[in-house]
Amino acid sequence: MSPAVACAPGLTGKSLVLNKAFLPIHVTSVRRALSLVYRGVARAVDQEYRTFDFCSWSEVSTIGFESIGLVGGVVRIPRVILLISFDRMPRRRVRFSRHNIFARDANTCQYCGGRFVRSDLNLDHVVPRWRGGRTSWENVVCSCIDCNRRKGGRALAETAMRLVRTPQRPEWTPFVMKQMGGLGYREWRPFLSAVDTAYWNVELDTD
Repeated sequence: MSPAVACAPGLTGKSLVLNKAFLPIHVTSVRRALSLVYRGVARAVDQEYRTFDFCSWSEVSTIGFESIGLVGGVVRIPRVILLISFDRMPRRRVRFSRHNIFARDANTCQYCGGRFVRSDLNLDHVVPRWRGGRTSWENVVCSCIDCNRRKGGRALAETAMRLVRTPQRPEWTPFVMKQMGGLGYREWRPFLSAVDTAYWNVELDTD
């Protein structure tokens, strides 16, 4: 069950999710954040680190803050929520996943330098697997379909192609901050400046 929304342009925004130790572990939609607080699974957190259930949050002043219209009144958007019973620690490394490789390479072919939509990109092994190339951060890059076909199963030395930059495992904090749009919302800053943030998705198999 969720609170009834009267007018909801703010639902497209994001909320930072903390575990019970106030460590950031995820980013979710405002709609889901409101739903979790309404159901009692989470509490809203204000700029003074105070926590609120849905009823008490509904009484917090909206002056100077973004708000959303619900049936029965206007409520401040909860930009930070705390999961009451979740105590797992955030992971401290960037997962090796298709999504994160696209993000690291900024949806840019690492051979021709062109920027593409993800549906027009492949993942390519710089050193082909049949030649012992590993499936790892250091050997997998974004490649457009044309470059992927041109390179085929050859090593770079056998082609006229060159890498835009040497692939590396991204550092955690700069990578996650970039994915969250810098520091995100002002309400996130006290939490993101102290610790690294978790980033959840399916990890690719590595050799």
